[in-house]
Amino acid sequence: MATASEPALPAAPGPGAGLPRGLMPVLLAGVFLAALDTAIVAPALPALRAEFDLAQREVGLVMIVFILFSLPATALMANLGDRHGRRPVFLACIGLFALGSLLIAASDGLWMLLAGRAIQGLGAGGIVPTASAMIADAYPPQQRGRMLGLVGAMYGMAFVLGPPLAALVMLAAGWHWIFLINLPVAALVLWLGRSALPATRRDGPLPALDVGGIVLVFLLLAALVLGITRVADGLAGGVVLWPWLLAAAAALLPLLLRVERGVARAQRLPMIPLDLFGRRQLRLAYLLTAGAGFGMGSVVFLASLATLAHGVSPQHAGFVLLPLVLASMLGSAGSGRLLHRAGVRRMVVAGFALLALGYAGTAVTGAGLTAFLLASVPVGLGVGVVVGGALRTVAIEESPLAQRGAAQGLVNVFTSVGTLLSSATIGALADFAGPGARGFAVAYGAVAALMAAMLLLALALRSGAAPAPQAVEASG
Repeated sequence: MATASEPALPAAPGPGAGLPRGLMPVLLAGVFLAALDTAIVAPALPALRAEFDLAQREVGLVMIVFILFSLPATALMANLGDRHGRRPVFLACIGLFALGSLLIAASDGLWMLLAGRAIQGLGAGGIVPTASAMIADAYPPQQRGRMLGLVGAMYGMAFVLGPPLAALVMLAAGWHWIFLINLPVAALVLWLGRSALPATRRDGPLPALDVGGIVLVFLLLAALVLGITRVADGLAGGVVLWPWLLAAAAALLPLLLRVERGVARAQRLPMIPLDLFGRRQLRLAYLLTAGAGFGMGSVVFLASLATLAHGVSPQHAGFVLLPLVLASMLGSAGSGRLLHRAGVRRMVVAGFALLALGYAGTAVTGAGLTAFLLASVPVGLGVGVVVGGALRTVAIEESPLAQRGAAQGLVNVFTSVGTLLSSATIGALADFAGPGARGFAVAYGAVAALMAAMLLLALALRSGAAPAPQAVEASG
C-alpha cells in the first residue's frame, strides 16, 4: 500500500479526460515494432551464420543476448517511467531499438552484431510495460480491458507473423533489411509520439535509483536464462553448465530480496517492489503469466511439426500458421471486449482451456493436415486471450498507482521466462522422445497437460475485477 512517505506520483490525465488524439496508434505501433523483433530474427539465423562464419553456439547468442538485456530492461524502464514519466521513457526505448537495428544492419562481425542486439533488447524490454502503464493511466476501468487486449493482439500477431514476414523480406532483399525496415517505423513513432503521448510531471524530489537492484536483477535473469537455454545441451551430452547457472540464479535470489527490502526500508523506490508479491492475486497472476508465455512460445515449433508430420515444405511451413494468427487476433480483441462483463477468472480459464484443447489436437499427428489446421485455431484463440488484457488487468488493479509500471514490467518478465522455458522443454522432449514427428507429438502432449494445469490454477483468481488499490487508499 502507498504511504505518505512515498515519492510523489507523476501527474497523469484523469481516466478518459483530455485524452490526446492518436495515443493508441502510437503505442500499438511501438509495441508491434518491439514484439516483431523477438520472432523475426529466427529465419535470418542461417544467413547470419553464413555471413559471419559463426559456429552454432555463436548463432544462439544472437537470440540469447536480446533476451538477456530485454528481461531486466522491463523492470528498469518501468521503474524509470514511474520516476520520470511514461512519455520520455517510451520514446527513449523506441530510440534505443532503432539504434540497435541500425548497428546490426551495419555489422561486420559477431561482436558488433551482439552489441546491436543488446541495445535492441534494452529498448524492446521497456516498450510494452510502459505502453501498458500509459493505457492504465489514460483509460477508465471499463475501457482498459479492450485497450490492453489490443496490446496483446499486437504482441501475439507480431510473434506469429515474424518468421513468414522475415522469409518474404529475405527473398525480396537480404537479411539486412529485416533490421533496416525498423528505422522508418521507429522514426514515425518518435515524431507522432511527441504530440500524441500525454505529458506527465513529477512533484517533489526524485528518489535515488536502485543501482544494486538493477545489477542483481540483470545477473539473476542472466543466470536463469542461460541455465534454461543450456538444459538441452546437457541432455544431448554437451558440457553440463545448466545446473551451475540455475544454482547461481537461486543463490542470487535471496541477495536480491535482501537488497530490495533495504531499499524499501530507506523509503526509496525499489527496482522490484516486494510488497507486490504480498498480494495473493498478484503472485497467482505472475505464475499464470509464465504459463501464458509458455503457451505462446510453444507456437514457434508448430511449423516444424507441420513439416515433419504433414509433409509441408520448409519454405511454406510458416504459412500454415495463418489460421492461428487470425484466431489470435480475434481472441485478443474479443477477450478485451468481454473482460469487463465476464471477469478475469472466466477469461483466463477459457484461454487456458482453449490452449489445452488445441495443443492436444496438434499432438495427434496421424489425423492429417486439415485436422492440424483446425487444432491450431483454438491455440490461436487461447494465446490471444491469455496474452491479452486479462492478466495485465490483474497487475493494474492489484497494484498501487505508484507501482503500476513495475507491476506491468513483471508481467513481461514472467512472460519472457515462460517463453524461454517452452523453447528448452519442447526442444529437449522432441529430441529425446523419438525421431521426427513422434518427438514433437510427445512434446505437444506435455504442453497440453501443462496448459490444463494452468487452467486449474486460474480457478483461484477472483471471479470479477478487483477494486483498484488506489481507490481503496483514497477512501480509507
